[in-house]
Amino acid sequence: MGFPETFKALSDSVRRDILLSLKANKKMSAGEIAAKYDLSNATVSYHISQLKKADLIFETKHKQFIYYQINISVFEELMLWVAQFKGDDINEKE
Repeated sequence: MGFPETFKALSDSVRRDILLSLKANKKMSAGEIAAKYDLSNATVSYHISQLKKADLIFETKHKQFIYYQINISVFEELMLWVAQFKGDDINEKE
């Protein structure tokens, strides 16, 4: 996983919405994800593959179904990276 893939995946509003749905529902099949959008199955599959490529989601198989879940650890790593840019209070520098 690298930050370029993460930011690319997060740059699309549909992918961000898929992540929010997975956070709320814990796990969903591709069909359940596709049912939320007026998009072709191929387009939904592309969005899922981009999220998987960025390690933002992972899949588990149960019988003939594949379920997707959000990978919180990537968000934790991203938040730690962003936190290093937190500035000091301007008044403390004077």
